[in-house]
Amino acid sequence: MKYLQERDKIRRSIFEKFEKQRLCLKALSKDKRLSFSNRLLYKLKLSIYIKNSSKTRIKNRCVVTGRSRGVIKYFRMSRIEVRQLALKGFMYGIRKASW
Repeated sequence: MKYLQERDKIRRSIFEKFEKQRLCLKALSKDKRLSFSNRLLYKLKLSIYIKNSSKTRIKNRCVVTGRSRGVIKYFRMSRIEVRQLALKGFMYGIRKASW
């Protein structure tokens, strides 16, 4: 499980490195004011970048356990860890619902 967290960290750093360049190329490739050949050229340049520089390759993982499913974005933890910490009283303002 640890290697999955490390792989995700690497992907996040690569994404940060190429984010601005990819956004510029993506915007230029969709700009209808440019000629078709120029837009095609920008799409080719965009396809040369490594796959891990794309935002879709990033996976939300729990910072405690590394679990990839059921991750609550606000806490960056899995639902199981959030529940355990809330029941123990380590998360202020959160308690088990009862009605």
